Amino acid sequence: MKFFVDTADVTEIRSLIETGFVDGVTTNPSLIAKSGRPLQEVLKEICELVSGPVSAEVTATDLEGMLKEGRFLAKIAPNITIKVPLTPNGLKACRQLTKEGTSVNVTLCFSAGQALLAAKAGATYISPFIGRLDDIGETGSDLIHQIIEIYSHYPYFTTQVLAASIRSPLHVVEVARIGAHVATIPPKILHQLYQHPLTDKGLVDFLADWEKTGQSILPG
Repeated sequence: MKFFVDTADVTEIRSLIETGFVDGVTTNPSLIAKSGRPLQEVLKEICELVSGPVSAEVTATDLEGMLKEGRFLAKIAPNITIKVPLTPNGLKACRQLTKEGTSVNVTLCFSAGQALLAAKAGATYISPFIGRLDDIGETGSDLIHQIIEIYSHYPYFTTQVLAASIRSPLHVVEVARIGAHVATIPPKILHQLYQHPLTDKGLVDFLADWEKTGQSILPG
């Protein structure tokens, strides 16, 4: 499974890239706004840091506006993926941008039926928001399972399932077990994947035992 990092914080992205675990980046208008910087400047810098896909979201809701914004954003860098909402106009824009050779991430997916439409529209990625479904008493990981099951019946569907709205390390593990192609993960959650109290305790114990020997692994 690929890991995308869900942030527009360039400093954080640069740090996470050093781990070797970052395969791409997802942004949205809210994340860009938090950066306090011009959108084009932020996206260009992220694309220079990351070799994989970088999702940049349109803000228009009409078809013509989505296409204009999508084409403009796509020119910023060759690894830009245009993010459009799962609306009728969004899917029309997806189909057209895909025909033009642009990678498209269809976002705000909350049902398997919506995901089916996105695949038929030629989306590169479909982004089901599992955390938001959990918030209203549904089980977000069930949606991932349904989408993957549906897509598996139709080999001509090339859309990748990009699990979004990840709220915990458990979410990451759940969608990996189900078979999501990608998880887009907030930096905080990516850092938490390292953590387990038994790992910390084991390391302390090992080092204490080694110190008692008075030895050094490296000579002199």
